[in-house]
Amino acid sequence: MNSRNGPAPAEPEDQPHMSTWTGAARRWLLRRLPPDKLLPEDQPSYVASWIYVFGMATIAALVFILVSGFVLSLNGPQWYHVSALGHFVNSVHLWSVELFFMFMVVHLWGKFWMAAWRGGRTLTWITGVVAFLVSIVTAFTGYLLQTNFDAQWIAFEAKDALNATGIGAWFNVANFGQIFMWHITLLPLAVAGVVALHVLLVRMHGVVPPLDVADSDSQLASPDAAPSETDGDRP
Repeated sequence: MNSRNGPAPAEPEDQPHMSTWTGAARRWLLRRLPPDKLLPEDQPSYVASWIYVFGMATIAALVFILVSGFVLSLNGPQWYHVSALGHFVNSVHLWSVELFFMFMVVHLWGKFWMAAWRGGRTLTWITGVVAFLVSIVTAFTGYLLQTNFDAQWIAFEAKDALNATGIGAWFNVANFGQIFMWHITLLPLAVAGVVALHVLLVRMHGVVPPLDVADSDSQLASPDAAPSETDGDRP
């Protein structure tokens, strides 16, 4: 209701009778992931180091994997066995997977020696490790889709191992249709979901600084802190 002096002030959002689960979720997200963290315009100076490149390279390789895999799944195994274009897309998919694992291993080792779980980033580290483990299972099911002698040998060797553990009763690696759906639907969704959560956690907590960066470094100060006169002289 408006008065002569202008509109009435809005009631605080944190009042109990005004709270809803959607509003609470929105406030929780805005507190932990404001727009300036989700899409930052700049990064700390230490991010210029090469060790910080491999995380983004891993995501770039994952994008190539998903796009090429989507094209392969639309056309089916016969297409990428007999078509020249199919051979090319299949090769792009294979080499994207090779680069994905290479970049991810370097990224994980680099963050391990940097103790990347510092500063409340434990869950960030855990999601990175989980993404690596799920990716291994996804790549393993990909080998079973080659529909050649190698795929047959791998499938039946793995089937014996899984039967010995009891998993083979419901995860039959010799069943092409079952493994095909695991590889193109369930496991890629799992990898993409864990990677997306990992990136969000990185944005929430910030990029982990190197061990030798002092806490007094202006790059580690809060965004509200006023820059000093000597900040411009820093490399």
